[in-house]
Amino acid sequence: MTRLRGAEVLFFEPPASGKSKDYKKPGRKMRPGLTVYTLPSVLEVDEKHTRLFAMSQRRLARFILDKLSRHRFRESVLWTTSPGQVHLLDLLPCKGVIYDCDRAWSAFPLEWESDLALSADVIFAASPGLIDRLSPCNDNLALLPGGVNYPMFSRDGLPTPPELRGVRAPVLGWAGTIHRDTDLTPALQAVRDLPDCAFVFVGAVDEKNPLFPLLREFPNVAFTGFKPLVDLPDYLGRFDVCLDFLRRRDVGSDIIPCRIYEYLSTGKPIVSMLYEDQVEEFPDVIYGAHTPQEYAQLCQRALSEAGDWARRRRRDYGEAAAWSGRADEVCRILGSIGLY
Repeated sequence: MTRLRGAEVLFFEPPASGKSKDYKKPGRKMRPGLTVYTLPSVLEVDEKHTRLFAMSQRRLARFILDKLSRHRFRESVLWTTSPGQVHLLDLLPCKGVIYDCDRAWSAFPLEWESDLALSADVIFAASPGLIDRLSPCNDNLALLPGGVNYPMFSRDGLPTPPELRGVRAPVLGWAGTIHRDTDLTPALQAVRDLPDCAFVFVGAVDEKNPLFPLLREFPNVAFTGFKPLVDLPDYLGRFDVCLDFLRRRDVGSDIIPCRIYEYLSTGKPIVSMLYEDQVEEFPDVIYGAHTPQEYAQLCQRALSEAGDWARRRRRDYGEAAAWSGRADEVCRILGSIGLY
C-alpha cells in the first residue's frame, strides 16, 4: 500500500495486549503518505453474543472513523487482510473494498471470509490455490504473491553482525520465526551430519517446539532471537547456505513465504524441505529435499556449489518479486476498476 504513488495510507495495527493504551497516542508518521494508528482493545466474544459482539465492532469503527475525519478522508478505500474485518464493512462508508488474502484462514468461520470475498471489489490472492478457494465468491481475483525489498537484500559487502564475527566455519542459516509446529527434523539431521559447519537461526523461537531443546545443546548451533527486518540482510550476508523448513499446518499449501524471496535476492544457495507431492518452486536454483537425510546431503552439495549461473538466476527471481513491481501491478489493477 505504501508504494501507491500519491496515496495517503492510514494503517491500523492491533493492540499489543488487552490492556494496551497505545490507541490514545497520536498516529506515527512512518514516511510521507503513511500514518500508523494502534486500534483500541475490544472484548473477544463469540458472534453468538450478539450485543457484546456488535458493541466491540462499533467501538473499532468509531475509532477508525475519527481518524478518517482527522485526515479529511472523503472517499476512502478499505484494504482488508483478514475475515475478522468483515463486520466493519457496514460501519465504514467507503468507495471500495479490497481483500488482500495471503493465507488460507482456519481461525475464522468460513462464512466470514465468504461475505468479505463477496463484498470485495477486487481480491488479491497470494497463490493459485487461494484463487481456487475464493473464486466461487468473486470473479475479480488477481494473483499477487509475496515480495521482497530487493535493493535491501541484494546488497553485497554487508557488515558481519557482532555475534557472528567469531564464526570461522561455513554458516548455514535460517531467517524467520520458529513456530511450535515448525518441523526441525531436517535441521537436526544436518547439524549431526555436518559438525564442522555452524547453524544459525535468526528470529523468534517458540520454545515449545519439541526439537528446540535438542538443537540448542549442539556447540555448532546458535539462536540469535528476534532481529528487526532492517538488520536481516547483514545476517543473510554471512550465510553460506540459506535454509528453509516446513510448518506442519502448511503441508499442502502453495503459498511461497516472503523469506524465500529474501533468500533468492542474496543469490546464495537455498536448501528447502518439501512435503510429499509438492510442486517445486524455482527447481532450477533451490535444492529440494523430501527426507531429512536428503536434506543434510543437499546442504553439503550446496556448500560446494560452483560457478555464478545459479547465483545470478536467483537474483533474477528476487528482482522479479520486488515490491516495486508488485505495487505497479496493484496500481494497474486498481486503476482499471476506478479505485486508484
